[in-house]
Parts: sequence; structure tokens; C-alpha cells
Amino acid sequence: MRVFLTGATGFIGSRIVPELLASGHTVLGLTRSAAGAEALRARGAEPHSGDIEDLDSLRQGAALCDAVIHTAFDHDFSRYVDNCEKDRRAVTALGEALKGTDRPLLITSSTGMGSPTPGALATEDQFNANDPSPRVASEQAGEALRAEGVAVIAIRLPQVHDTVRQGLISYLLPVARQRGVAAWVGDGTNRYCAAHVTDVARLYRLALEQGRAGARYHAVAEEGVALRAIAETLGAGLGVPAVSIAPDAAADHFGPMAAFAELDLPASSAWTRAQLGWTPQGPDLLSDLRTMDYAAPASA
Repeated sequence: MRVFLTGATGFIGSRIVPELLASGHTVLGLTRSAAGAEALRARGAEPHSGDIEDLDSLRQGAALCDAVIHTAFDHDFSRYVDNCEKDRRAVTALGEALKGTDRPLLITSSTGMGSPTPGALATEDQFNANDPSPRVASEQAGEALRAEGVAVIAIRLPQVHDTVRQGLISYLLPVARQRGVAAWVGDGTNRYCAAHVTDVARLYRLALEQGRAGARYHAVAEEGVALRAIAETLGAGLGVPAVSIAPDAAADHFGPMAAFAELDLPASSAWTRAQLGWTPQGPDLLSDLRTMDYAAPASA
């Protein structure tokens, strides 16, 4: 298949490119810069000029291909609500180009969208369209497109990691550097589910090749890693104390990341594994945190 890939030069998208090419697919990768275009050509992909706010460029790219994988997202958490709405518009535009066809559109969401109640294990069969999280916008857009016959598949992501980036943890690391302590909130038993980036890239390919329209798949290797364990590992790497922060002090300590530091986000991928034969093989989250280079600036 010829696949239109948004976020093609990003953390996850750049791993999806070789995964697709190695399986015989071709890639048209969205990029907004000459450097991005050069990087895509070097990897064997074709660049497509545009960005996720240029909706015409999204429609044009989707119309040229047999399938779409949408991984691009603006991770400025100071504008999180606006960026989730931006993603809603991008998903809608991509779907508009696929109406009247059976070409699949793989959108990206969060495992939290599969949790029936806060802190409950998220599963693939669950989706609360009225979830208070702004991230629900992506799957709301997907549901609207499904109702119009578009073959939408949702890939729900945990904390996707390697030794350079680790999802939300990459944004907590600068806080620990600035504050001189690596902290968790309360007893630190709230959890993040996680998966290595190479396993996540493979899941996108498997969902493209074998996925069922309307399905939701969880890219989860570890169902839940306690925030206390994460903070203690960060503290050891940075050489700073690991401490508990009282809930009423979280906003002052973590700033815009306070809400994320308190989330409890366990998730299962049992159904995904059974349906797609996906078996995670990469390192676990704490192993990557132990072996990352703490002298390097945090990448987010």
C-alpha cells in the first residue's frame, strides 16, 4: 500500500517509516520543512509539504494514498485544549478525503479513552464520548467519520519510550531538574502504562495490514508502572532526592504538568495482542529510564 503518514519525522512516525518500508509499503510523509523532506528521502520515503493546520495539505495527501496513518500532534501542554481541538480538525480533514472508499484511516488517541472510570483498567471495547479529557476530541472525530462510512481505526498510546523520550515523563524531567527533587504526588501508587517505541511502530503496521474498521487497539506493553517508581528512577539518574508532594502542593510544584502527574492510567492490551498477534519485545520503561543520558537536555 501507499501510506500517507502524518508526523513522519516525529518520534513515533520516524519509526513507522522503516517499519512500513521493510514490509513492502511505500510512504508519503507529511513535513513542513526542507530538512524534514530531506530526512524522509534519506529513509526511502516521499515527502509531502504541509502541516496539521494546513487542512488542504492533509486532504491532498490522503487522496493520493491507499491508507492514512495520523500520528502528528502538537505536544505543547500549555495549549493542550487548543491542540486537541486542532487534532479534531486534522482527523476530520483526513477522513473527508476518504469518504466513499474503503481506504483505512488510522488515528492516534490515548489509552485513557478506554477507561470506564478514573483509575480503572482501560480496555479496547470501552469509549466514553463524554470523557472530560480534551484528548477525547480525536476519537469523537473518528466516531463521526465512522458514522459516514469511513474505515477508521484508533491506535491508543501509553507512555511511548526509548532512552531519549518517554511520553509525559519527558515533561516531568525538566521539573525535577529545576526543583532539585524527583517527585510523585501522595503515595505515588498512580500508574502510567507504557511501551517501547519500536513495539508501537510495529503495532501501527499490524493494524494497517490486519486491523478491522471501527476497532481500537492498545499499544500497551506494561499495564501500569507506579509514578513513585518512575520518580525514584529519575532521582537516581539525576542524583537528586525522590520525594512525595502533597496533593495540595502539586500545582505549585509541577505547574502545567500537575494534572498529568496525578493521573492513574493503567491499560490492558490483551484483546489487541490476541487480534493482531502483537507481542512487545522492547525494553521496559524503567530500564530505559535507568540507561538514558541524564547529562543531555530533556527531549519533549
